[in-house]
Amino acid sequence: MTSPIRTIGIVGAGQMGAGIAQTAAQHGFQVLLSDQDIEFVEKSKEKIASQLRKLVEKSKLSEAEEKQTLDRIIPVKELGELSKAQFVIEAVSERPELKYEIFRRLDSACPPDTILASNTSSISITAIAAQTNRPDRVAGIHFMNPVPIMKLVEGIRGLQTSDQTFSTTRAVAEKMGKSFIEAKDFPGFAVNRILMPMINEAVTTLYEGVASIEDIDTAMKLGTNQPMGPLTLADFIGLDTCLAIMEILHEGLGDSKYRPCPLLRQYVTAGWLGRKTGRGFYRYDT
Repeated sequence: MTSPIRTIGIVGAGQMGAGIAQTAAQHGFQVLLSDQDIEFVEKSKEKIASQLRKLVEKSKLSEAEEKQTLDRIIPVKELGELSKAQFVIEAVSERPELKYEIFRRLDSACPPDTILASNTSSISITAIAAQTNRPDRVAGIHFMNPVPIMKLVEGIRGLQTSDQTFSTTRAVAEKMGKSFIEAKDFPGFAVNRILMPMINEAVTTLYEGVASIEDIDTAMKLGTNQPMGPLTLADFIGLDTCLAIMEILHEGLGDSKYRPCPLLRQYVTAGWLGRKTGRGFYRYDT
């Protein structure tokens, strides 16, 4: 029987990776946080510290818990340093070749019994696992953004993912306080198979002049009781990520209903990617 997971490695210290690191550390895991630039990892930890401080100020976290959480997050530069982790989560950009390269490197760097998991929101786990010599020990663990707040984790089995690997993946997510669902290894899995076409249709509704940006969002918030409108949500996710997922859906499922809206593609080409660039469907202070 596999021993309980105590140390988690995370590849990618961006918004998702940092959110996973914070959540894991708050729930008692030691975290090795990695990125190609150690200064970026250090800045990411500073942002996590800022988020924790806000929780302390709101009396949602004690100062002792704040310190313990930060002490559990250890910035590392080389992927080889993740060999000390029993469970590694990849959380980089939604680009297949980038993920494949990272999994090939992790496969070489980590002991054979280490579980390698991907936070991909749409890319085949079977294809990712095929880059390794341990496809039975690869799974999908898709967190929602922002990770410390959103309760859901979507678990995905690749074709060769073992029952033990998947049950450990579930246990890791649940120890982080998440509700875990299982989705099959099809493009977009469950969440983005439903969500991204809705966002894409909202962009198409704007593209065709059916309604304004504000009215589309208001219609969906007040008409369907969504907490934020689809165009606001697209800006929050990142329009480049939305486009990448739609392209994977379109290519993987071969149905024209998944064709990315030309306006979405145009915004991405212009560099209007949403909140992270200060401009998407809305303008933001950067």
